[in-house]
Amino acid sequence: MYRTLIVDDEPLARLRLRTLLEPEADFDLIGEAHHGEMAVAMIEAQRPDVVFLDVQMPAMTGFEVIEAIGFRAMPTTVFCTAYDEFAVKAFEVQALDYLLKPFDDIRFGQVLERVRKAQPQAKRLQQVMEIIQPPPRLIARSRGVVRIIGYDDIDWVAAAGDYAEVHTGGRAWLVNDSITALTARLPEADFARIHRAAIVRLDRIAEIRPGSHGDGVVRLTTGSELRFSRRYRVALDAWLVR
Repeated sequence: MYRTLIVDDEPLARLRLRTLLEPEADFDLIGEAHHGEMAVAMIEAQRPDVVFLDVQMPAMTGFEVIEAIGFRAMPTTVFCTAYDEFAVKAFEVQALDYLLKPFDDIRFGQVLERVRKAQPQAKRLQQVMEIIQPPPRLIARSRGVVRIIGYDDIDWVAAAGDYAEVHTGGRAWLVNDSITALTARLPEADFARIHRAAIVRLDRIAEIRPGSHGDGVVRLTTGSELRFSRRYRVALDAWLVR
């Protein structure tokens, strides 16, 4: 089953893709994003296998979505656009295919076959990476002291420019990773990005206080309070319904 996300700001374009995917038993449509920021939040929260991605969208283009996620962490990507001038750039960011609107059912079927052939290879690569990747821990520094922090010990993470500040046991430690890199690295079952500047360990959440504009505050078991933004609220919503 290929968990699939549609990203397009045009309702008719989303409907067209949704209609074509409905009879495909091995494609599970897990959601639709109406703009780039929503796409980033949904990809980080739900980790789809396949993304059908528009190029030109308000505020954030499809390429900026990939940049925000990181092309190595990006799911299998099929661009769907009316603009042919971005094709070369699409393959530079390792897109699987470039679906030029308007397209017919036969062309869409060809894309789905390419996805089916590519996914087993992607899964095998992921399994190899899981074998060779380092243990689930971070190397952190604070005032000249080096500390090994296991994932289970992390309470929350804050952005610190090109670095990240890991909070554990009442102390903060600096790690040589950006918050975007840590979002891709930390296991999605245990962590969620709730703000452009914050990641939280989900089992540390004691209380969620929604605001009036889709944002709000989470209080942790440690007593810390962190703001979550409307853009990343989908990660919390997904966790609550598990």
